[in-house]
Amino acid sequence: MSEITFNAVLREKAGKGAARQCRREGRIPAVIYGGKKDAVNISLHPVELEKALDLADFYKSVITIALDKKSEKVVCKDVQFDPVSDMPIHVDFMRK
Repeated sequence: MSEITFNAVLREKAGKGAARQCRREGRIPAVIYGGKKDAVNISLHPVELEKALDLADFYKSVITIALDKKSEKVVCKDVQFDPVSDMPIHVDFMRK
C-alpha cells in the first residue's frame, strides 16, 4: 500500500453554501467522521487529491491527514465526482 498524506485546512462552516465557497476558492471540500468523535469539515488541495486518486490502491490505503499540528489516520469511503468535468467535488473519510 502507498503512503498517502494530505495537508488539510479546517473549514468553519458546513453545508451546501460553504462547500460551494470552498470550491470557488480552488479547494475540495471533505469531511472526517467516525471513531465516536464529532465530524470535522476540511478542505483539500486539488492537486494532492488528483495524484492520490491515480493510485490503484487509494480506496484501500490508510491515509494520513495533517490538520493543525496533529494528524489523523483515515480511510476513504466515498469520492463524489462532477458528472460533466469528472473532477472530484467532495470526499468522505472515516477515522481508522
